[in-house]
Amino acid sequence: MAEDGNTEADRTLDITRDLCPMTFVRTRLALDRMAPGETLLVVLKGEEPRRNVPRSAREHGHEVLAEETGPDGLTRLLLRRA
Repeated sequence: MAEDGNTEADRTLDITRDLCPMTFVRTRLALDRMAPGETLLVVLKGEEPRRNVPRSAREHGHEVLAEETGPDGLTRLLLRRA
């Protein structure tokens, strides 16, 4: 999934049942508990979180390594904590 071919993440967070703004609140809390450089795979669903979670992560200084939406409609977002 990542550009370097790495699909492993240090942690995974499923926010498919959450609505904005809780999608990024939960993502930010997870990132805050991680060490700099660790990766978080966020599984989300819907257009609004697909737009807002990566944007908000970048605004907080984190890196979006990959984003992929599967045929199941779920988006997998790989983030690296700043």
